[in-house]
Amino acid sequence: MAPPPGGPHPRAETTPRLSDGGLTGDPLSDVLRMVKLTGALFFVVHASSPWGIEVPPADAFSAIILPRAQHVVSYHIVLKGSGWASVPDIGSTSFHAGDILVFAHGDPYALLSAPGQPPEFDSTGTVRFFRDMAAGRLPFVVEEGGGGPEQAQFVCGYLGCDIRPFNPVLSTLPRLLHVRRGQLASGGLLDRLIELTLAETQTRRIGGDCVRLGLSELMFVEVVRRYLETLPAGQVGWLSGLRDPAIGRVLQMLHDHPAHGWTLNELAERAGVSRAILAERFVHLVGCPPMHYLTLWRMQVAARLLVDKAMKIAAAAHAVGYESEAAFSRAFKKAVGVSPAAWRSHQGASPSEAGRF
Repeated sequence: MAPPPGGPHPRAETTPRLSDGGLTGDPLSDVLRMVKLTGALFFVVHASSPWGIEVPPADAFSAIILPRAQHVVSYHIVLKGSGWASVPDIGSTSFHAGDILVFAHGDPYALLSAPGQPPEFDSTGTVRFFRDMAAGRLPFVVEEGGGGPEQAQFVCGYLGCDIRPFNPVLSTLPRLLHVRRGQLASGGLLDRLIELTLAETQTRRIGGDCVRLGLSELMFVEVVRRYLETLPAGQVGWLSGLRDPAIGRVLQMLHDHPAHGWTLNELAERAGVSRAILAERFVHLVGCPPMHYLTLWRMQVAARLLVDKAMKIAAAAHAVGYESEAAFSRAFKKAVGVSPAAWRSHQGASPSEAGRF
């Protein structure tokens, strides 16, 4: 079926990639680049029993650690010891050395040396801690706890990213992502990144903060990759779609050439499956039909072009496959909730102002 008049236009098989948009041929890398993953706060904690911290919802401290971020993700890599993590309505779960905890959706959470124990830092104290850490008033290695014999050590990372118009990575992660030590292969890239991070704690060198924040971003990407490798059979979500041979191929094609006038028939033919199987399996794994996914991805790419490249609306429309600026503007507003012009205008606003959009 041909695209509607004024909508996304068909192009030849050799449709050029959006090099200006930073697309890579790797859907996970494409998404992480397009959602502006940025290191916000990164430090190491040495804790002695009893220890504990309550972390409030991310919107209570995001303006402190990364004022221009739409969203903040936190993760913790347990280097030594054990403890308990809890998220409202989920309950408590024990963790041990080698485990990884990711809180991707901005929920409040607690990390404690024992379940039910009063935290050393309540939510108010944690916000004050973040303010001091962001201002450089605290060392990179932080000592916490009551001085007891049981020791724990964590790498703590807080990252900013875009959540709108479209962030399929976040949408596929659980509220508490707990990757256990037994699920991970030892001696990989994550271990080397941790070694580099700990080496950076041994001396203060010029540019150290930038190096550590860069390591924080790399660690998070590796954590997501490790999670992808440990997904059980039958799991649904965008990351599971990447792992499926046919759906992964379709996602790569859509990401490689978002301006191409894709049809379900062409995608199915190139993926080597029937149209019916592709439609059913894509919805099952990714959560929406292929053409709807393509529209959302086009809007994410266009949103970045409008802001980062200061591209005119007509040029952004053409770059993601629309011949008509009006058709693109209608599609953008339907998907995002505001017009392209309003989106670009308010990306420079304060978080409180931008939050209205």
